[in-house]
Amino acid sequence: MTDITLDRRNLLSELVPNPERHLMISGLAGASKDAAAFTDDGANLFTMAGTMGASVSMGLGVALSAPDKDVIVFAGDGELMMNVGSLATVASMMPANLSIVCIDNGCHGETGGQPGHTALRTNLALMAEGAGLPSVTTIQTQEEVAQAAAFLTEAPGPRFLWARVMTGPPSAYKRNFNLAECRQRFRDTYLNQTS
Repeated sequence: MTDITLDRRNLLSELVPNPERHLMISGLAGASKDAAAFTDDGANLFTMAGTMGASVSMGLGVALSAPDKDVIVFAGDGELMMNVGSLATVASMMPANLSIVCIDNGCHGETGGQPGHTALRTNLALMAEGAGLPSVTTIQTQEEVAQAAAFLTEAPGPRFLWARVMTGPPSAYKRNFNLAECRQRFRDTYLNQTS
């Protein structure tokens, strides 16, 4: 397998060149920092805090309730492993408008950088395929990003993209931690885009 050379800090802007067209949910820590930096903490992004493992389930609910909108979940590998069963639920419900992007640095960055399961033997793409998701792909080099961006718009949904990135810090962005305000902002955007 090729060495991992993908830098997470530029990844999202290249994967999703038109973020305003999507409703987006991001998981904890690094994934939320990356997503907030990418959108400048946009109103169409709901960043999670203190809810490890909930981003895919939240994204599924948004996708099912807004079938005419493109929904993207950005999750870290540790957070996804916390609720890997959510992939089976996504496959059972089959929302064609849902994409899941797992930003996997192979370590637990928030607790000291200990190696995570995917740094050892766990293959999240195989887990997504086994759950029944119809479109699954993996990237780990910069040269694969354009193909992955096309995958997110062209492959049958729901889609799972396992983005294996280099270890290192996420985007340096201080997002809004007033969760009530963020929830209301996202709700208003959701209602405006789906009404």
